[in-house]
Amino acid sequence: MSDIAKGLQFDDDGLIPAVLQSIEDGRVLMVAYMNRESFAKTLETGEVHFWSRSRRELWRKGATSGNLMKVIGMRADCDGDCLLVFVQPEGPACHTGETSCFYRPLPTGGPERAVLFETMGELAGVIRSRKKERPSGSYTATLFDEGLDRIAKKLGEEAVEVVIAGKNQDRDELIRESADLVYHLLVLWEHSGLSFSDIAEELSRRRRQMK
Repeated sequence: MSDIAKGLQFDDDGLIPAVLQSIEDGRVLMVAYMNRESFAKTLETGEVHFWSRSRRELWRKGATSGNLMKVIGMRADCDGDCLLVFVQPEGPACHTGETSCFYRPLPTGGPERAVLFETMGELAGVIRSRKKERPSGSYTATLFDEGLDRIAKKLGEEAVEVVIAGKNQDRDELIRESADLVYHLLVLWEHSGLSFSDIAEELSRRRRQMK
């Protein structure tokens, strides 16, 4: 057993729950269990391995579907009895084809508000598909067709609109214009081949330098 595993608390069945989170958009993808063997295999290969409680065997996530989960980082909780695994997903995590296994909303008695990282991830996915498929009548596809100059021009225009709304202290207008700005920024990122994780790396570097 590795020195890393010695700091973890496996249950009476020799298992520890592992939560997979995408580094692309922060979305929680799935929860499964590791034993000491699958934990060691995960560290050794850089790909997520689990222990199947139903089949009683080791399994590599995505071995059948091709939707592998590349390990980017890993954390243990304060008690060492649960793992958070940051992954680069190579396809949907759920066997249903959904990006995340957590796609079924439950009523909570109050209005459900949009979650920023989930909404951003979904929007980025739609923009990516528009770039690839170029459907007729799509504004996003038109931006990609017209190229970088058009995308940059629209981004600049929206930035100005955000500034104006902010100076006018118009909350509703600021929300709308900010959404326009974020959307066009995502289009520029997609055109330039950037991802959320690329930006997160730079922000993390700057945060470490802050005093």
